[in-house]
Amino acid sequence: MYNFDVEKPTSIADAVAALGDDEAQALGGGQTLIPTLKQRLASPSKLVSLSGIAEMRGISLDAGVLSIGGGTPHGTVAAEAAGSYPALAALAGNIGDPAVRNRGTIGGSLANNDPAACYPAAALASGATIVTNAREIKADDYFDGLFTTVLEEGEIVTQVRLPVPEVANYQKFVQPASRFALVGVFVAKYADGVRVAVTGASEDGVFRWSEAEAALSANFSADALEGLSVDADGMMADIHGSKAYRAHLIGVLTKRAVAAAA
Repeated sequence: MYNFDVEKPTSIADAVAALGDDEAQALGGGQTLIPTLKQRLASPSKLVSLSGIAEMRGISLDAGVLSIGGGTPHGTVAAEAAGSYPALAALAGNIGDPAVRNRGTIGGSLANNDPAACYPAAALASGATIVTNAREIKADDYFDGLFTTVLEEGEIVTQVRLPVPEVANYQKFVQPASRFALVGVFVAKYADGVRVAVTGASEDGVFRWSEAEAALSANFSADALEGLSVDADGMMADIHGSKAYRAHLIGVLTKRAVAAAA
């Protein structure tokens, strides 16, 4: 690695001010950024650690909406959301390994928007609101392709608000080496309909499977998905799975998620 400065603000306002410096970069849990620095794929002159900002940590439930501070580690979500949003807690409890779950944060994951990360599927399927230091962004408007979001330079994810569904489930086909999702499907049933979000599969990143949503909103059962499939065009392909393989997995995992949630 190389020399850089580290600043540890204790408030969101101080963090925003620090990120105003040229070549400064926010550091959440560091589960993506630190390996990136080690490979010299990024070279910020200053890292602004968000781990000491108390107002960005913690979980609360109010009027059916689960609010999670952007600096809250996966392990905390797994433990403290289990009673209010079990599907989200289970998702968080199966991210990476214990070291990753104790350091990685929900805000960092959503800001990075890795195409195989789990939280983007949960946020999109839940119709979440991504709260930053400057604005509130609906999940449907937030994700903008692989490793890309609508966040502006220096904008920080301070909180994530997720409406709690009637029932939900996340199914993840794990890539064994990385523990990322080869394909992951999050299904959430609300009073006004069903949302289905897919991660790990598309060349455009996380997306909603609208055909499945329509079918499941009319009949929330795995049988409602019979005859539906995702077009393999636009799916990712690598040594772990072809386009057709990933497209097939989406259907399989969606049926499993519905069966588990129903």
